[in-house]
Amino acid sequence: MFTFEQYLGFLAFLTILTIGFWLMIFLLTFVVPYWLFGASLENFKEMRAERKAKREARTL
Repeated sequence: MFTFEQYLGFLAFLTILTIGFWLMIFLLTFVVPYWLFGASLENFKEMRAERKAKREARTL
């Protein structure tokens, strides 16, 4: 059915496909939410600091 070279090629293809699948699962469930949450938190901190600076500038 398969020659040995075709069998090795098929195994390499399955390995690459499986690695890609699990990489996408990892990225979509951990890395992307972590990145979005961190960016939102940083943006919130910057907005809060800006509001605090405006408030302090008005009181002086």
